[in-house]
Amino acid sequence: MPQDTPKDTLFQPLKVGAVTLKNRIVMAPMTRSRADNPEKTATDLTATYYGQRASAGLIITEGTQVSESGQGYLYTPGIYSEPQTQAWKKVTDAVHAKGGLIAAQLWHVGRISHSSVLPKGLPPVAPSAIRANATTFALDGNDTPGQVPTDTPYELSAYRGIPTVVFELAQAARNAIEAGFDLVELHGANGYLLAQFLSPDANQRTDQYGGSLQNRARFVLEVIDAVAAAIGPDRVGIRLSPWAPQFINDIDGTIEAEEMTLYLGAELEKRGIAYLHMAEWGENIYPDGFRQRLRDTYKGAIIYAGGYDQAKAEALLETATADAVAFGVPFIANPDLPERFREGSEIAVADKATFYGGSAQGYTDYPDRNGNAV
Repeated sequence: MPQDTPKDTLFQPLKVGAVTLKNRIVMAPMTRSRADNPEKTATDLTATYYGQRASAGLIITEGTQVSESGQGYLYTPGIYSEPQTQAWKKVTDAVHAKGGLIAAQLWHVGRISHSSVLPKGLPPVAPSAIRANATTFALDGNDTPGQVPTDTPYELSAYRGIPTVVFELAQAARNAIEAGFDLVELHGANGYLLAQFLSPDANQRTDQYGGSLQNRARFVLEVIDAVAAAIGPDRVGIRLSPWAPQFINDIDGTIEAEEMTLYLGAELEKRGIAYLHMAEWGENIYPDGFRQRLRDTYKGAIIYAGGYDQAKAEALLETATADAVAFGVPFIANPDLPERFREGSEIAVADKATFYGGSAQGYTDYPDRNGNAV
């Protein structure tokens, strides 16, 4: 459970469900598109990359698709097959060998996909058959990789399609534990499948999964229950992004943002899951008092992510409304980011040109704070 003192720091340990973080500096999930192989597996280079960053209190992996139909982007890894599970075992071993903890982010993109990356060229699935005004990294009409408009999805049926996806997410969680992950994080943010069910932009169903706020939350809670039953609630986290702007995969995150988040927070508290991870899209997006209202509603660990530097992170922790802070881009060029924070070392700037795809350059070749290979 979170600490009671209002003066938490980035370098204090934190109990998060079944594990204890050595510090409160979390590596945020970031797609790096290095799984350029037929099996869509994490690679030896992936193991090196995450192992280099094991001084984080917790690493949350890039999104890893839970099924063939859950993929939305080229070159992203999966966790639904035996080869994929065994490949991730090399990653978790590398992190654990350096004293780190790692969570697998379980990802189903829903309608943010294209038939070129889906099995047999089928369309994506979603709560409703509404195409997102968005693009994804897939193959164009000439089989050339690039940004292409998403396809119109087909609506998941309540009695076949939805239970299948719930099962896939629960099985992916089992695979993650088999692969040695300490925790799993459900990707419920940024306009992907779980967020699509939560939003009336993407969810215009008239059955028990649509309409009211409680009905739109039903799918997410069914997923939480299935995953918790599979691996234990104390190993489960979820990421949400209320108030995300509409350009993030064509969902207006302002609609019932606080009401939905606090409703989910109360339901997650009943279930005793390990943590809630809040993705912030911009500064000062939350209404006054929201963080405290969420803190009062959900008593598990709360992680915030969104453009924080060390000073802002420490200030947030001192409010006692957050228990840890996640850093994304700073971890790319600073594999030893916690040590740099502790020592006041310079924070290196990452090369945006190498964020996605490629090999070691811009991935595993960033030096530590002393200029040495990691």
